Amino acid sequence: MKTSPVAVALALLAALVLGTAFASPALAHDRLKSSDPAKGAKVENLEEVKLTFSATVRFPNVVVRSGDETHQDGKAAVDGPVVTQKVKGDLPPGEYVIAYRVVSSDGHPIEGEIPFTLLGSADPSPSPSSAPSETSPSPGTAESTAAGSDPAASTPVGTLSPAAAAGESEEPGSSGGVPGWMWIVVGGLTGIGIGLFFSMRGRKQP
Repeated sequence: MKTSPVAVALALLAALVLGTAFASPALAHDRLKSSDPAKGAKVENLEEVKLTFSATVRFPNVVVRSGDETHQDGKAAVDGPVVTQKVKGDLPPGEYVIAYRVVSSDGHPIEGEIPFTLLGSADPSPSPSSAPSETSPSPGTAESTAAGSDPAASTPVGTLSPAAAAGESEEPGSSGGVPGWMWIVVGGLTGIGIGLFFSMRGRKQP
């Protein structure tokens, strides 16, 4: 049985198409799938850079720079398709670029740059609270009212109060400036004299 030239040509074409379809994934190079920060992103703070590739990569090299300064901390770490790079702390706000270079699973190098903007922290630093200042009480306050209602405080220095002028400050039991204990002694002596008088009088009567 003879095969027509047309059938042979169709068979060769089909084999070529199928071979190209199966060979394409093998010939395709690995690529960067995502990054954190993403390209053109605006972030408030940054502690590390993370790059995720389509396949396992080797020999990662990541640089974080702003102008001529670099800010990466140590070497990049690779875990399969993920590359992580620590950065220095307290980065100032500004424009930054992530420059990377890795070796893909098929041995081809992959490199590129990812620009982003660091905004800095959105929360302002708390201002130190001022200590309350001590002020003298103004007229009408509780201190001035209490001072004004005290009779002793309102009495001028060197002036006797009405109670002191009337002699109320003398000791209890005093009269006319004579101490009370003097009246008690005089009364006792008088009683003793009266008793002796009546006793002597009774003895003289028969």
